[in-house]
Formats: sequence, structure tokens, C-alpha cells
Amino acid sequence: MKENQNIEFKSSWHDDYLKWICGFANAQGGTIFIGKDDNGKVIGLQEHKKLLDEIPNKIHNLLGIIPQINIRKSGTLHFIEIKVSPCSAPISFRGRYYYRSGSTKQELTGSALTDFLLRKFGKTWDDVTETSAKYNDIDLKIVEFFRKKALSIKRISLAASNSDTKLLFENLLLSENKLLKRAALLLFGKDPRKFFINAYLKIGRFGKTDDDLRSQEVIESNALQLADNTIEILEKKYLVSPISYKGLYRIEGSEYPTEALREVLLNAIIHRDYMGAPILVSVYEDKLMVWNEGSLPPDLSIELLKKKHPSRPRNPRIADIFFKAGLIESWGRGTLKIINECKKSGLPEPQFEMSGGGFSVTLFKKPIIESLQNKINLNERQQKTESSVKTSDKIIEIINNNNDITIPEMAEIIGISVKAIEKQIGILKKSGTIRREGSNKKGRWVIVVKTQ
Repeated sequence: MKENQNIEFKSSWHDDYLKWICGFANAQGGTIFIGKDDNGKVIGLQEHKKLLDEIPNKIHNLLGIIPQINIRKSGTLHFIEIKVSPCSAPISFRGRYYYRSGSTKQELTGSALTDFLLRKFGKTWDDVTETSAKYNDIDLKIVEFFRKKALSIKRISLAASNSDTKLLFENLLLSENKLLKRAALLLFGKDPRKFFINAYLKIGRFGKTDDDLRSQEVIESNALQLADNTIEILEKKYLVSPISYKGLYRIEGSEYPTEALREVLLNAIIHRDYMGAPILVSVYEDKLMVWNEGSLPPDLSIELLKKKHPSRPRNPRIADIFFKAGLIESWGRGTLKIINECKKSGLPEPQFEMSGGGFSVTLFKKPIIESLQNKINLNERQQKTESSVKTSDKIIEIINNNNDITIPEMAEIIGISVKAIEKQIGILKKSGTIRREGSNKKGRWVIVVKTQ
């Protein structure tokens, strides 16, 4: 037997171990063994009878709980078993709150403590009312947008759809005692940042390193439309559309599958800690990363996200409205959908990671070697046709996939001279289709106008 979420070994007793008992009581319960080493081997206690009298009193006086305590024997050695049941009310030790997570004890502070206390009283952060909010803070156009979407997929009734905003919000559990809840302001507010300063999303375009920030943009929007608004900005300003050919017809694709990207953004909106930093979308040459403040629930792990797993939305009120609006279909399958969409597009498996006090999802482009080989194969196929695609279109396609590429590299891929490439580059610059940012050695190509 090893230490885990519900098991802890201690070789001797110290009053400091009341923190571990507090952590078990605040989590799923557990057992702490006194008189075992870190590997679970019994080493015994000399004063086990005295401790059996002292420990229950200390636990009751300092924690206010009464666990089950037993003396156990292994051969001639005695050890103590303390069984702690989970408590419905929050338990503190000398004014501090502890929580058992995995095989570790964590002291809860800040937003983590706030979330914990709310959960213990049957609340979540987005379910709390805002006393200063008024119905004038609600954007009725967004409410109408929601009504139409929810009614069209029959996730609200016709009667609910026709009710006034106050009654609708009551039915959707977005208000309580005539006060608006935080979820209502985030989803339908005219200006969610008026109440929650970090309720926005930031996009950054980076070069080869994280300190090479080339451009950035802030997107302020209600939560209901934030994902689609973000994708629209990404596709217009930050992502390129790789070009492929079917015969003589050119097809513009997407660097990342739209459904996977939308799911990543929706998950970030639903699961983020709104008292922390804004959602960050980092765009690189070979990947795109979305990060949101907030850790995974204790019973979920990175590996479990890659399998069928229970849903634990940090903001269930927001998640419920997303479901009724048809933005999410079923909870607990979001990460699987992201993985499957990337696989269908021939992209590497996305990376899920806990970092910087939050959770990140990274989508990758195809490996560069594969991309170059595809370009070479494309060029060979085009050379075999009687009517090949124009050189200028090939140059745009290459830049779409790698805006750091050099003119000699273009010449090698297309199979024409450097002088011929330079001539076409000059024409494209003059027409305003492309431009060069930075020096010839360290700069990059930028497509200004997409040809049709």
C-alpha cells in the first residue's frame, strides 16, 4: 500500500499532523497511520496508549470533529489508525484551511479558498449574486440572440422564450431574490469588466521566443459570444489559410481545425477562474496555445482528460447556458473532441498542461519536415500537369505555411531560379499583396491581401 489521495503514513505523532487530518476532512476523507514509515512499513509506537488518549482530544478541540481512532498491531509492534470522514462544513485548523489533493496537503488561500468555501455551502463563484448590478447592465440584444438559438434547438420552451427578461433569468437560475448573479453579467452584460476587471481575452503573436512579442490584441465581449469573436479575429489577423490544389482549383483551408479551436476556447471560458488573469491566446509559427487561470478538480488528471471522464465545470451556471444555446453538446467530452478534430486534420495530438497556476491547451501544426515534403510533392505534381498554377500563387502558398522562408528556399521548392522568384516577389510587393517586415535576414513575409 502506498500513499495516495486517501492514505498518509507518519512514523511518529506531531501536533502539526492535525493539518493533514483537516485536509482529509475538507476533501474526500482518508486514513492517516501513525507508526509507519513512508513506504507503509510498520515501525511501531512506544507510547501508543498515551497517544490514544491525547490525539482524539486534540482533534476535537482544535478541529471540532470526531474521527474513528484505533490501535492496530503487527507482530509485536503497535501503530495508530485515524479514519477521517469527509465533512459537509469547512474545517479549519487555527484559522487556516487545508485540503488533501493527491498525496499532498495544500493550504487554501485566495480564490482557491473562496471557491472551496462556496462549494461547501452549495455555491459556485458564478452562482453568487452581485448586489450592485441592475437589469440596465444587461444587453437585451444578447438576450434575444440567446432566445433564438436556444428555442431553435428546443432547449428552452416557447413560454420561457416569450417571457420577459426578469422571468427568463429566474427560470434559468441567473437571478436570486431579484438580484442578478455573476453568470448573468458575464453572459449577457453590456460591460462584464465593469464588475469583473479581468473578464476579457488577450491574443499575442510571438516570434521564435516568448520575449519576441510582435503584436497583441484585447477582446472584450460577453462570455456567450467570446469564442466566436476570438476565432473571427484570429482568422482575420493572426492565422493564415494554407492553400492546397485539387487539379487546377485552389482550396483555402485552416491552420487549425475550427471546431477544435472553438472547443478549446469554450472550455477556457467555462472553467476559468474569473478572479485571476484573463484568458491568454498565444500564436506561434508552429503552434497555438490557450491558457486560462484555474487548476483541474482534484479527481481529474491530464491523462484522464484523454479518456471519457466526468464533467466538473468550475462555472456550472455559465456551462448550463452554453448548453442551452447549443454551444456545447454534452459535458465531459470537450477534450476528446479537441483530440479527435486534430487527428482528423492530420495534426499532432494537442498538449494539455498545468502551468503558471492555470491550465493550457496547445494545438500544433504539422511537423515542419512533413510540411516541406508536402510542398515538394505538390511541386512535383504540378510540374507534371500541362497547365501549372502560377508562380505567384505558389509563392503565396509557401509564405502562408512559413513566413520566415528565404527566397533561395522558395526557388528550391518551386524549382525555378532565384532571379525568377525575385521578379515575382517584386510584382507581388508592387500590387500590395505581400510585404516584408524587418531585415532580409531576420524579417518575415506578411500577406496583405489574399488572392481569390
